[in-house]
Amino acid sequence: MHQNRVAPARSPSKPPRKHSFPSPLIALLLSPLAALAQTAPAAAPEPAATTALTAPGLVAASAIQGADTAWLMVSTALVLLMTLPGIALFYGGMVRRINVINTLASVVGIAAVVSVLWFALAYSLAFTPGGALGGFIGGASRMGFSGMEYLAASGQVAVSHIAQHVPESVFAMFQLTFAIITCALVVGALVERMHFGALLLFAGLWLLLVYAPIAHWVWEPGGWLAQLGALDFAGGAVVHINAGAAALVCAYALGPRAGYGREPFVPFNLGLTMAGTGLLWVGWFGFNAGSALAADGRAGLALLVTHVAAASGAIAWMGAEWFSRKRASLLGLCSGVVAGLVAITPAAGFVTPRSALVIGLVAGVACYWGATALKRKLRADDSLDVFGVHGVGGLVGAVLTGVLADPAISGVESSVVAQLIACVAVLAYSLVMTAVVLWLTSRFATLRVREGEERAGLDVSLHNESVG
Repeated sequence: MHQNRVAPARSPSKPPRKHSFPSPLIALLLSPLAALAQTAPAAAPEPAATTALTAPGLVAASAIQGADTAWLMVSTALVLLMTLPGIALFYGGMVRRINVINTLASVVGIAAVVSVLWFALAYSLAFTPGGALGGFIGGASRMGFSGMEYLAASGQVAVSHIAQHVPESVFAMFQLTFAIITCALVVGALVERMHFGALLLFAGLWLLLVYAPIAHWVWEPGGWLAQLGALDFAGGAVVHINAGAAALVCAYALGPRAGYGREPFVPFNLGLTMAGTGLLWVGWFGFNAGSALAADGRAGLALLVTHVAAASGAIAWMGAEWFSRKRASLLGLCSGVVAGLVAITPAAGFVTPRSALVIGLVAGVACYWGATALKRKLRADDSLDVFGVHGVGGLVGAVLTGVLADPAISGVESSVVAQLIACVAVLAYSLVMTAVVLWLTSRFATLRVREGEERAGLDVSLHNESVG
């Protein structure tokens, strides 16, 4: 047993403390801004080798575990692969030929903007303890990655209090890849009609005002949902419910695409979508197994259940499509894979392979319904079914985590009530604050392109490029 290792925040080793229900919604809406008024604390002294940190600090370089660090670095690359090129190809293959370049550029541009803002402020807001509003938002101690150093002369390295056995530089980079893919997922709801500059401004504001606070609630040990006992191993609420809710708001705010429901929207190349699905499937092993923050048995279990859920999700979606439409499609199979992957995400470190099979099967059917019947009821042009797959799949996975989490694996007693509170809180906050972010964006940029530009295609209209 290594003295410096602490239990990862996503798989606590003892039951979390019970807290009373949090402050009203207005406190949640204002909480991201509170960090701007905080002053950065003085640099923390080097803790003793056996002292558990309660905030980011320095430890002896000898306390770093090489195998865990190597696995987290590999996982970081795998998760980034999910966005670049995974999501880019997955989405790019489904849009029309005249909008492929814009879709790819949107994903790459978001990755760049999110990366710089993560360095500047967002990481600190998400993963450091806060002040008076510490349950809702982090502090400013890691702005500009301040203090995140490797000091060879003194034999010290900066670590996060959440993962004291790996360098904080690796932990911060791993978490950055989650922020990138969450923001990129929202692109699927607004493709083919949003100005490129407005999209990048929206993504930056959304990262700071929506993603960072929710990540803090769930994954920072002092976050109010973490204290409540909500389980989210790798992002069912933080990534998928959050992105799904934002996607729905964006679809309503921008309105349907010109010709939606009256003209055929032929996908450019479903072969690209299949390639993107494969990259997502492989990259998801880093997404889920990497969230163990160690190269250990929990990581191995997370990898196994991720694959089982993906396969069963594909089978369930295919079965539902076959039953209702008398055929199976490649797009349906790809969507079922993603549905299973989404739903297992919050449960990956807490359930048995048998439970993973159940989660994948339920998610495949539920997300098929979300992308068809529910989509028609909502009357929103969520172009690539972000809410139907990620929103619905995230909700299914989060609730089933409360039902199926095994205390012998997770180390805690799961609570369906805590899971439901987390789902409702994340859904409500993301819905409201995404609308606020869109309004703020509209004050500085035009959200939607003109109809003539839309008809000509965003590739030529916005980028003067085409796929040929």
